[in-house]
Amino acid sequence: MDPSPSSSSAPGDKKKAMVIITIGMAGAGKSTFVQRMNSYLHSQGSPPYILNLDPAVTSTPFEPNIDIRDTVNYHEVMKQYNLGPNGGILTALNLFTTKFDQVLGLVEKRAESVDYVILDTPGQIEIFTWSASGAIITDAVAATLPTVVAYIIDTPRTTAPATFMSNMLYACSILYKTKLPFILVFNKTDVQPHDFAIEWMKDFEAFQQALASHSGTTDDEGEPTYMNSLMNSMSLVLDEFYQHLTAVGVSSMTGAGMKEFFEAVEASRTEYEKEYLPELERARAAREQSLKAAKEDSLNRLMKDLAVDRAQNPDAALADKWDPTEEEEADDDDTEVNIIDRSEERWPGQYIDVTRMNRRDDQAMSWPRPG
Repeated sequence: MDPSPSSSSAPGDKKKAMVIITIGMAGAGKSTFVQRMNSYLHSQGSPPYILNLDPAVTSTPFEPNIDIRDTVNYHEVMKQYNLGPNGGILTALNLFTTKFDQVLGLVEKRAESVDYVILDTPGQIEIFTWSASGAIITDAVAATLPTVVAYIIDTPRTTAPATFMSNMLYACSILYKTKLPFILVFNKTDVQPHDFAIEWMKDFEAFQQALASHSGTTDDEGEPTYMNSLMNSMSLVLDEFYQHLTAVGVSSMTGAGMKEFFEAVEASRTEYEKEYLPELERARAAREQSLKAAKEDSLNRLMKDLAVDRAQNPDAALADKWDPTEEEEADDDDTEVNIIDRSEERWPGQYIDVTRMNRRDDQAMSWPRPG
């Protein structure tokens, strides 16, 4: 049995838990990949801490420690807010994000006893990657613990040059949006080996040949189509992008490639510490300085306005005084919802058979309508 990738560190110099955010197109195999990571880490004696952020999933092949479905009822959200499926998922994620300080507190507490924290995101990739709530969650965990983004790709569907290019463009956009260490995970290699994708990434001419031999690249007159010309140009642009990208092939069904994946995750820890953390500190210092300057400016303008008002209305200024004996009205909001950490009852991580699917009855939860 291979040792856990992070178990080689000295007992007195324990590394921080690594956060793995799994992102990918619908059907790429994200949840199955999370279960395979869960199974692999259990076999290494290092059970992970798992968060399910998909409110619409009916069942999961793993038992999450924190599940968005325990906090937000997706079907009730759609009903109360009169939303469609995607709008319901986005709103449910937004509601969950309002409680993410609790989630982060639980994650920080468990991070002392685990090596990996895994986030399984919604199947609709744009809901997490391009929403405010997805950005808040990503920035919050990345500011707390070393974080890497694992972009899951459906390898059999990527054999077509156009689909491959679409995946690479999406991966590029996510990389530059998050600015976090990034790993391309070519999933389902038991069905289709990922060698062709690695070759296309390393050899520009190989992709050009594959594109030229693919059907539909020329029009009736034998001239290259607009899409063919666009992909040729984009492949030139992405050539440099490939040079700084880590790619691994895995099979979520057989477990092949999991050792290489976690080696890439550990290598990303160094990238996080050397590149992301300094940038985070610079951005935080600049933000604090800007906020301090804005507060000072606002306070100075307020004091000037007060001085003018008191000079013009001395009687009103004397009457406008705060009475410390008056008690503030009690907060009547009784709709507080707390995040549930299932590992409080079952920890350290109990192994869950992949055939055991988690199902629960929906519990009604009333959320206030906006406005």
